Formats: sequence, structure tokens, C-alpha cells
Amino acid sequence: MDKIGSFEILAKDEGSKARVGRLQTAHGVVETPVFMPVGTQATVKSLSPTELEDMDCRVLLGNTYHLNARPGVDIVAKSGGLHRFMGWNRAILTDSGGYQVFSLSKLRKITDDGVRFQSHVDGSSHYLGPAEAMAIQRGLGSDIAMVLDECPPFPSTWDYACQAVDRTLAWAALCARQPRADGQLVFGIVQGGVYTDLRERCSRGLQEIGFDGYAIGGVSVGEPDELIGHGVESCVDTLPSDRPRYLMGVGEFKQMTEAVARGVDMFDCVMPTRLARHGTAFTRQGRFPAKASLYREDQRPIEEGCTCYACRRFCRAYIRHLLNVNEILGIRLLAQHNVHRYLEFMSEMRKSIADGTFAQFRAMVSKMGPAEKSVDPIDD
Repeated sequence: MDKIGSFEILAKDEGSKARVGRLQTAHGVVETPVFMPVGTQATVKSLSPTELEDMDCRVLLGNTYHLNARPGVDIVAKSGGLHRFMGWNRAILTDSGGYQVFSLSKLRKITDDGVRFQSHVDGSSHYLGPAEAMAIQRGLGSDIAMVLDECPPFPSTWDYACQAVDRTLAWAALCARQPRADGQLVFGIVQGGVYTDLRERCSRGLQEIGFDGYAIGGVSVGEPDELIGHGVESCVDTLPSDRPRYLMGVGEFKQMTEAVARGVDMFDCVMPTRLARHGTAFTRQGRFPAKASLYREDQRPIEEGCTCYACRRFCRAYIRHLLNVNEILGIRLLAQHNVHRYLEFMSEMRKSIADGTFAQFRAMVSKMGPAEKSVDPIDD
């Protein structure tokens, strides 16, 4: 068995920086490039752990801020940690709460020491600093803990983004010195907004501290797509090639494919489950509104050739009916399909890199229609 934290590159694409890797965690191997379904509140909305295991999902994402607010880290710890609490025996990555510094800007105050939040639940006051963020994640017992960072909004001035980088590096150094749960890995987060010099400085500063992996944060926060690509390009080459690289909060198929071509390994996004609740289905050809009257009598599955439970057993007409009469099963079936499609998409991408056909895969994805973005911090 490989050492926990080891990251092995198994294959590389000759025409780009895409690679296939294997990350060893305390709860199993994660093959990259990988998409991590978001389970903010210790659940991927509407899906059970067994359903996710049947899709061969290897890693989920939880959230430090939200889990500390409800049910509280003490309750999770008394239950034996987050894995046992939510009945999930595979890997878990926990966000530190740094994203909520951005998304809950009206409910928080930042200082050089940390962040004071007014709870979105009951209005009570809560403090989150580097030591507190790591202590919560230690209590949760996640496999990968993220450092606390400051995620500046778009647009931000160079001075504001510079200040956020200074705080991010100072907090990262404090996070690195905190005790960890057994086998817990810690990833640093690169900030810097749209400014290449700041992202490069943040990247190098994080490497001087030393982490098990590195994330690219502060993208997909309202900027246009071309600036998301710029945010990746401005720092990915300065990150070590022997460590996993994680692009936070990005989940549109084209964006992920282009990021993989630039050397990124890990992704997360709420899109597959959130858009399922709004009646949107993802397919190889793009996405479509499953609630539309066009599918009222349609006897085809959501996606021809798909092997997910929803497509094996039910037709579009039935799923559309469930969605339009607000039956929970409709959302569950569409979420099952969407998450399956995402996980299968990443599996197909890994295969294309390994067998030398990534260029064709990339060209196919480029023809897909655009997907919508969302940054609602509470919904997922």
C-alpha cells in the first residue's frame, strides 16, 4: 500500500499538460483528474452514500463553516468523525470556510487574525481563525483539510488582492503548524485575484511553507470565463508537478477540460445536484430542461446509452411528470443521473489521457453548450 499523501503520475498527454494521477488518502485511492460532488452539510443533496458508491465516487467535499454551525463539530466528533457520522467510508475533503469569507461578505468582518461571522442560521457571533479552522477539521477527521484563506471578490483592486494574499500566506503558515487528525493531508490555497504577480507570489510563498497539495482559489467568483482560464494559467506552472492541483468551485465541462489541459487534477462544484433541483439534465451532448413540455410523452431515457439507475429504469416522460408535480423522486433521479454523468465524464477524460486521445476528447467537449454558474453559499 502506498504511503498516505503519495501522489503518483500514471500517464501524461503529449500535446498538453493533462495527466492521470493516483492520490493515496487514509480512506482509499483517489484517481485524478477527479470531480468531487459537494456535500456541504454532510450529504450530497438527495443522494445516499450507497448510491454514490455504486457510481464509483471516491471522494466528497464537506464544509467547515456549515458543519460547525450545524450540527457542530462536537457532535460529529462524538459520533466518531465525519465518515462515521454520514456513513461514508471513502475520502472526504473539507473546505476551511475561506469561501464563506467571500460568499457571506454581509455577515462577516475580516481582521488580520481571522474572521468574525454573524451566523446565517440564528444571528449569533462566531470566530474563525487559522487555529479554529484546523481544529474543526481535525474534529471532523477529513482526509484532506484546506487552510483558511481570504477569497477576494471580482472585481478587486490590486491593493485589495495584495492584502488578501498577505493574509492568506500568514494564515497558511499558522494552519501548517496546527495538529492534524491521523492521516490528514493539508492543502494550501493560492489567491491573488486576476493579478499574475500576486498569484505567483502566493504560490511560491505556500511552497516555502510546504503542503500535501495546492489549490487555486478565488476563481469562478463572478468573473468571465476567460479570466477563469487566466487565473489557472497565472499560477499552475509555479505549483509543484509532484503534488495534486485543485481548482476550487469550477464544474462546467469545458472549464474542467481546459483546466486539465493546463495541469489541474481536482475539481468540485454544486452544479450537478443544484441544477437537478431546477430540472436540468446533463448529457454528453450538453444539457437540457427535463421539465419542458417537449418531453411530456418522450419514452427515451434521460440519456441514450447511460448506465445510471434513472436511465436504466425510467423514461423522460415519467421524470418530467415527477418534477412538474414536485415529487421528491424526480429530483433524486435527476441528481443520480447528473452526478453519474459527471463522474463518468472524468473517467472518460482519464481514459483519453491514458490512451493518447485527449486531443479528440477536448475537441468534443469544446462543442458542448455553456452551463450556468452559481455562487449561492447556503443552498448546497
